[in-house]
Amino acid sequence: MAERVRFAICSRTATAAIAVVSTLLVACAPAARPLVGSPTRAILPPTNMAAGSQILRFTWTYKDETFEANGDGAVRAQAPDRARLDFFLKNGMAGGYAILLGDSLFVPGVDLVKRLLPPVPLLWSSLGRLALPPVPDTTARVDGDTLRADLGVLRGRDASGADGRAWRLAFGGTTLARVERIEDGKVIEWMSRRRGANGQWQLQYVHERGKRRLAIAVTDTTTVEAFDDAIWRRP
Repeated sequence: MAERVRFAICSRTATAAIAVVSTLLVACAPAARPLVGSPTRAILPPTNMAAGSQILRFTWTYKDETFEANGDGAVRAQAPDRARLDFFLKNGMAGGYAILLGDSLFVPGVDLVKRLLPPVPLLWSSLGRLALPPVPDTTARVDGDTLRADLGVLRGRDASGADGRAWRLAFGGTTLARVERIEDGKVIEWMSRRRGANGQWQLQYVHERGKRRLAIAVTDTTTVEAFDDAIWRRP
């Protein structure tokens, strides 16, 4: 009986510890603010990849609490839903790649690339394609030339008061500018995209809870006829 009592106490203690850690992790994420602007029933702008096939060359920097790295790379993007991302560390020390096909992300071998990349919906948003899981509710507001929309189980509210997971989109005019993943009213992670002074995309991914940051600066965009099917093959 004494052993059972000790086991029960330890189980309750472990459960309480897990709950405390979970609460602290959630507390590290900022609260989602209520949507601002005027309510609207406007249809969301199109969110598709650029037509055809493109190569986007870029530089990147990454930082978390224990690791920092930078380098260059390239994205080979083929509409409507294919992309291959190649990352190389500065000075050619190492590299890795990922293949994105629809809702599937394949990252062979090197842990570096797995560490860098956001989840599939946010990764697609970096290329201007919206690929979120189905949601029951949507609410939107317009503030100047910015359209924001919350998607999730909203129950008549916005993402700041949603149950469980929700998504917040922001459009600058007709351009997808930011996508946030919100959990129980907290902004857990987000992807932003904007045009830099050179006209190329500047992308930033932040995981607030994990304190991870990936910045990508596209340096050149080239349209090509097509890609060899070999680049999509998994080893």
